Amino acid sequence: MTDARPRPVGDAEGPVLLVSVVVFALCGLNADRSTSAGDWPQLGGSSTRNNVSPATGLPMTWSLGEVDRATGQWIGGPTARNIRWVTSLGSESYGSPVVAGKKIFCGTNNGQGYVPRYPPKVDLGCLLCLSRETGAFLWQYSAPVLPDSAMNWPEQGLCSTPLVEGDRLWVVTNRGCVVCLDTEGFYDGENDGPFTQEESTDLREADVVWELNMIERLGVHPRYMTSSSPTAWGDLLFVVTSHGANEKGKIIRPDAPSFLALDKKTGQIVWADSSPGDRILEGQWSSPACGILGGVPQVIFGGGDGWVYSFLAERTTDGKPKLLWKFDANPKKTRFEEGGQGDRNYLVAAPVIADGKVYIVTGRDPQWGEGPGDLWCIDPTKHGDISAELVVDSAGNPVPPRRTFAVNESHGERVVPNPNSGVIWHYHGQDLNGNGKLEFEETLHRTLGMPAVARGILVVGDGSGIVHCLDAKTGQLLWTYDMMASVWGSPLIADGKIYLGDEEGDVAVFELARQMKLLAENPMASSVYTTPIAGDGALYIVTRRHCVAIRSDSMESTGSTP
Repeated sequence: MTDARPRPVGDAEGPVLLVSVVVFALCGLNADRSTSAGDWPQLGGSSTRNNVSPATGLPMTWSLGEVDRATGQWIGGPTARNIRWVTSLGSESYGSPVVAGKKIFCGTNNGQGYVPRYPPKVDLGCLLCLSRETGAFLWQYSAPVLPDSAMNWPEQGLCSTPLVEGDRLWVVTNRGCVVCLDTEGFYDGENDGPFTQEESTDLREADVVWELNMIERLGVHPRYMTSSSPTAWGDLLFVVTSHGANEKGKIIRPDAPSFLALDKKTGQIVWADSSPGDRILEGQWSSPACGILGGVPQVIFGGGDGWVYSFLAERTTDGKPKLLWKFDANPKKTRFEEGGQGDRNYLVAAPVIADGKVYIVTGRDPQWGEGPGDLWCIDPTKHGDISAELVVDSAGNPVPPRRTFAVNESHGERVVPNPNSGVIWHYHGQDLNGNGKLEFEETLHRTLGMPAVARGILVVGDGSGIVHCLDAKTGQLLWTYDMMASVWGSPLIADGKIYLGDEEGDVAVFELARQMKLLAENPMASSVYTTPIAGDGALYIVTRRHCVAIRSDSMESTGSTP
């Protein structure tokens, strides 16, 4: 076991991140399937965002051993078990890791000060490149925070999970930029372009290939953080811009785009869409998903208005996006209220594609606390408005969507079933114990992480700490479990097990089964806001302060997950 940490972590504890994209296609392939056992090159492993890995031999239990809680320094010692290496990150880390080839990449802040020209007192968003074998630091992309804290909350670091294909990496920075980096950095002796104006070409710094500043070029106004995790389909790169309302709830630029398709080689805009317009509730922190659905390549975005939008994942002859369908993820009688009140939400988690269906779960900025949520399974082969319900006026005419509510019953408006509904099932909670009411543990709450689907089972953890396990085909609730701490990340399904972290710093391991069986709880010494990933018999987990590689010497397994 090695500690790749070159110096102690400071004791600074920044404010809890106000938004999290947990939020979080096999490189070069466009297919609705999990990635290979070796690499995990983007949020969810593939463009479908279904966090399921074919990796086997993963450990069920492990121990970090000794950790200095004052400094965050990992010591290890004789009680450490199944730990391959631990690398210290900054003081706040919200981006899930990715592994590709011999490298691992993760977002954090500048609490470590790995780059000499940026000591730890300089507030940055950082993307670290580490050795997959040893955890040793290789190079860092650095993005100084914006001066406006309403657009870039201090000390929160870089929250996007990158996409890696070959020797190229794409990530969204805290400065509202989409950047393409050379994964080799300057170790290959080249300064790849067209961007060649890096302030430093030191080996510890990133080699930028191109950059798109969405704030300057497109008028995007992020709410607290730009944090979407990009995905790609062919030569197109897809991004949610994080455009949102200011702190007073005003949309400064309703015409600014929410969803982008870029040429991933050049960064040129292929098409842009501003569908939510002036209906954005707060921010837009979800990430796109892509897949072949109904024989058509679709890119699916979660909007800050609570709607889900699907576009043709291709270039168009007129340079405009082609909308395939849209879906209101809120029941029509819900209402949005400022300060976390109300029951109308938006999407923080990315949509998930599995078995030809799309799974959507709603949530809100975690600073507003707990509240009700909704989980939907929908048929993505339909077209137009495929919401469960429609709102019509007294004459039966459709009522256009509104920002904070959908129906005004005092004006004679009413909610009617949508004959074009794409809903397969809807889960808000179920009376599992049969006592005639919904208990806290039987209710879905606002959710930040994506669901994961395998073997006909869906698993998701909500912001109130409840793990929900459902039949993926019917939506029937199978079991729940209270983690006793908020869950921000998504579950990993791999090796017949479910791995899920929480804010208290525990990673629970369940058997992937239709009856609840908790196999282990593994303390990680600091909060786990991210999603565990797997590859080549190893788990990689980013905590608030560390990146940890976990591998079992015995390679014991409870079975493989298709």
